[in-house]
Amino acid sequence: MTSDRARYDRATAHLDAPLAIVDLDAFDANADDLVRRAGGKPVRVASKSVRCRALLERVLERPGFAGIMSYTLAESLWLARSGFEDVLLAYPSADRAGFGELAQDAKLAATVTVMVDDPAQLDLIEGARGGGAEEVRVCLELDTALHLLGGRFRVGARRSPLREPGQLAALARAVQERPGFRVVGLMAYEGHIAGVGDDLAGRPLRSRVIRLMQATARRELAERRAEAVRAVRAVVPDLEFVNGGGTGSVAETAAEDAVTEIAAGSGLYVPRLFDNYTSFRGRPAALFAQPVVRRPGVGVVTVLGGGYPASGAAGADRLPVPYLPAGLRYDPQEGAGEVQTPLLGSAADDLLIGDRVWFRHAKAGELCERFDTLHLVEGDRVTATAPTYRGEGRTFL
Repeated sequence: MTSDRARYDRATAHLDAPLAIVDLDAFDANADDLVRRAGGKPVRVASKSVRCRALLERVLERPGFAGIMSYTLAESLWLARSGFEDVLLAYPSADRAGFGELAQDAKLAATVTVMVDDPAQLDLIEGARGGGAEEVRVCLELDTALHLLGGRFRVGARRSPLREPGQLAALARAVQERPGFRVVGLMAYEGHIAGVGDDLAGRPLRSRVIRLMQATARRELAERRAEAVRAVRAVVPDLEFVNGGGTGSVAETAAEDAVTEIAAGSGLYVPRLFDNYTSFRGRPAALFAQPVVRRPGVGVVTVLGGGYPASGAAGADRLPVPYLPAGLRYDPQEGAGEVQTPLLGSAADDLLIGDRVWFRHAKAGELCERFDTLHLVEGDRVTATAPTYRGEGRTFL
């Protein structure tokens, strides 16, 4: 890690912090690892976890990657107009203006697939057509949560209301019978497996409980997902894709015969929440640097800003982590501040005013909502600078 810090400091010496970088060697190595773990099934890139068109283009040029999983309809249409093909919107939308654009543009309609798990969503899309007659491509989503004790205990995100294969088949039938719509895919995101680390530092008992839960959940979901796919294919024999998985479950999900493609994105940047997995070890690729602006006393420095919490249930694990130099920690009375952040530890005494402290964000793409550009580092040089979504004036959520 010491050598990485020296590389990053040399590469960005001509730039003022705060700044964000992506280490391209680590990014590419992580991409190769995702492909390896996918075992021959294509990886659909989750744009939410990247939020930079240049890096989306870079990864999609690599063998083993195909298509984008987007997070808002406005983003989907923008990416489609930018030349990206096969964009799957992973969440239902109430963007009436966007649906009007989609239904009136043959290229957009052929490129973008929207998510549906309720007939009311079809009604909203129909009402937004504004005379547009293009066929809307539809993906159905299966609820992946694990239900225990007769459903009294639930593990997993509250996403789709469609849990049973018969429910998926019924909605598929309703879509197919409705003019102007066509079912092309099925999605099931097992966030309680793919997005929950099972090797928590200093918490062996909790880690074991998580591994047992995930093993149970994988077995239950694999069976129910296969049944759901059979039920939907009975209605839609030419179903184009079945999407599943996430960075933390690539190999396990790819092993299911019913799944045709894997979704992943965070595994490219490898933020701090992905340090706690037994199934893989990635290389931190996305970092941000904050400058030292104060030295309040022995064992303390203050950096500018840095209070970039991640989404999800609030907690210490949602904060960025001081990464380089090693050995720095937050002051528990202040934490990560909006304008300034005190950092404690013996490493602080070696830092001078103007030096950088390198951080890792808790999540992946959310870092890009804080910076206009990503400086792309190869070795000890910045070889390119790419705008983030924010840098292109696009803030979709």
